[in-house]
Amino acid sequence: MDPDPETPICSAKGCRAAAVWVLAWNNPKLHTPERRKTWLACEEHREHLSQFLGVRGFLKDVVRFKEWKAPEGA
Repeated sequence: MDPDPETPICSAKGCRAAAVWVLAWNNPKLHTPERRKTWLACEEHREHLSQFLGVRGFLKDVVRFKEWKAPEGA
């Protein structure tokens, strides 16, 4: 069963689960310090995606999807 098209899905490769988390990140070599890119994660992939971004120094914040507020101008 596919998720509802209105339901955001996890950013992990091949995952079709509903997103529960927002991982806010930026690459300081490419983005200004205030810029935030986002990946979405289900419960199963939150830790893996967080570690991937964290090892590179990109991860800035992890917030529950229902509590996420996109920065102004995003």
